[in-house]
Amino acid sequence: LDPKCVAWGELGLDRHYADPPQEVQRRVLDEQLGCLVRWRREDPRLSKPVIVHCREAFDDIIPILRASGLPPERFVFHCFTAGPREMRLLLDFGAFVSFTGVVTFRNARDTHEAARLVPKGRCMVETDAPFLTPEPHRTVRPNAPRFVVHVADALAAMWGRDSTEVRRELDQTARSFFGLPMEAESEVQ
Repeated sequence: LDPKCVAWGELGLDRHYADPPQEVQRRVLDEQLGCLVRWRREDPRLSKPVIVHCREAFDDIIPILRASGLPPERFVFHCFTAGPREMRLLLDFGAFVSFTGVVTFRNARDTHEAARLVPKGRCMVETDAPFLTPEPHRTVRPNAPRFVVHVADALAAMWGRDSTEVRRELDQTARSFFGLPMEAESEVQ
């Protein structure tokens, strides 16, 4: 296994588009989860975190993930754009959450409200490039890692916390979740 591989994914369900059909998505998800369960049992090196794609399907996917028997704290719902109800579902399940530039958009009020519910240590940030570039660079394409700092700063503002502290916490959470070495404190800015 290549050491650069730190997670499986993304896998999940998407109810926003008609294609692929839901029955196909469900069959593929079941097959993927079955592989992850089997691999975890056969070789501990293959027990990696799982990146979850969930769009308008929280009520469907969380029971499926729970039934898989995989540890809930090994899942991260990436590119979270839903509201507080969905956030409560994933937090009650025990998963992590990751935000993109959407959380910086003024019109994403439900996502802002959801972000305020996330406890310390359960949140990460991402680009989801090439799209979803955060404010103040929203029109720039493609999105790039250098912009993710704006996502972190938006979360810090929503939480009423110091940006530097939040950036450090987000970095530590991501490194711990993905099993990456911790950086020296001076390197996280």
